[in-house]
Amino acid sequence: MAYVVTDACVDVLDRSCVEECPVDCIYQGDRMMYIHPDECVDCGKCMPACPSDAIYWEHKIPDELAVFTAAAAEFVRAQQLGGGAADTSVGVDHPIVDERKPR
Repeated sequence: MAYVVTDACVDVLDRSCVEECPVDCIYQGDRMMYIHPDECVDCGKCMPACPSDAIYWEHKIPDELAVFTAAAAEFVRAQQLGGGAADTSVGVDHPIVDERKPR
């Protein structure tokens, strides 16, 4: 994985990152976006596009947010996502979303 979306995206879902991604590796959960770790090509275009500063390069992610690295990989695997971003939400999120920011 090259870039990771963190909890600053929860309930924002701006999708500017999706528009900038050249390989369509960003997927929408119910309350936040997820970058597919195997599809990301490490271009970095998503990071400056994010208005809530929710995206980090995995090697520079703050320690307190590092759990989102594994959460993204678990989410895309559990939802069997791949092959390009869907136009609609898959309707669920990784459990970390509610643990970090309950509704």
